[in-house]
Amino acid sequence: MAFLPMPGTPAQTLSPPPAFIPPKPPAYGSYIIDCIHNYTYVWLWNGDSFWYYPTRVEYGEVSGYRWSGEFWFYYGIDPRFINAVSCPPIPTLY
Repeated sequence: MAFLPMPGTPAQTLSPPPAFIPPKPPAYGSYIIDCIHNYTYVWLWNGDSFWYYPTRVEYGEVSGYRWSGEFWFYYGIDPRFINAVSCPPIPTLY
């Protein structure tokens, strides 16, 4: 059974992600916490990559919405599985 979000949830109000794939940054210089509430491209250690919209980062879990190619669905992932992230424009650390 597919997950269908309740009416009015962020998954239904998000527009599709950008049509381009950003360049992959070095793994040591990209942090998912910098991309909260931004369209984020994620590369996993197993080779998968996808558009993601993170809404919460906690110890041991990142949660948000993953783009399926047609719609957003709720998705959580262990941050240890993430190799690199890019959320253009790349935020500047102060």
